Amino acid sequence: MQEIYNAIQTAAVKIDYAIKHEDKGYSENQNATGDTQLKLDIQCDKIVEEIFTPITRIKELASEEKEAPHPLYEAGEYLIAYDPLDGSSLADVNLSVGSIFGIYKGDYSGQNLVASAYVVYGPRVEMVTADSDGVTMYRLEPDNTFAFVQEIRLNEKGKLNAPGGTQRYWPPHHKALIESFFEEGYRLRYSGGMVPDLHQILLKGGGIFSYPATTDVPKGKLRMTFEVFPFAFIYECAGGEATDGKGRILDLVPEHIHDTTPCFFGSKEEIKKVRSAYGNR
Repeated sequence: MQEIYNAIQTAAVKIDYAIKHEDKGYSENQNATGDTQLKLDIQCDKIVEEIFTPITRIKELASEEKEAPHPLYEAGEYLIAYDPLDGSSLADVNLSVGSIFGIYKGDYSGQNLVASAYVVYGPRVEMVTADSDGVTMYRLEPDNTFAFVQEIRLNEKGKLNAPGGTQRYWPPHHKALIESFFEEGYRLRYSGGMVPDLHQILLKGGGIFSYPATTDVPKGKLRMTFEVFPFAFIYECAGGEATDGKGRILDLVPEHIHDTTPCFFGSKEEIKKVRSAYGNR
């Protein structure tokens, strides 16, 4: 696993440079779900693919920017699904963005995740990994190496509320749920970037991030394989939970690598409240 973590660190250094210095305009291409790709998305995807390609333990790569997985080594044991630059549209206004990696064995179902990692590119570049050893954060140093910073563990209850989705399309029970958190004194912390918002909740001890089913996206917006499963794994390893409103996120099995799902990540108390609000729906 360390070889893969090292590759992620190498990619992160190159992606950080690209974010700071390369063209952030739109390309003429579309990704697998029909979104017009930024030139930065395409470049970051190439960076990750080039760095992972020599690793013979990787059987195939699946990128959010490509329709189908890219085979590497038949004898490899790991499948890696990644979002090379989550929240890329925020880069041109100088907000934090990130990269997400899910490391699977067998297939891309949630129960087959064996490790996850993400990198957040902000005032500092930080990488968080989750595996059987727990959740660990590292920080990029001036010599382009990553140094250990801390282990991460969520509290039973937090104070932050990051509600995604367009509010006019929220169902009434979800709107009531979000309002109840604010009535309890939770603070709004939502940037529009999944990585920085979930990173903040982790480092601040807890809270709730939500992206529900809405009338305009009834199956949710965030992709299971590249975004939702990796973070569900990280949150569970940190002592939190993740649900789609009905059950455990990691029990879901996508029919296609680009399938989406509603999702809620948080401390145990927040997810308990989500389950109560969504229980019979």
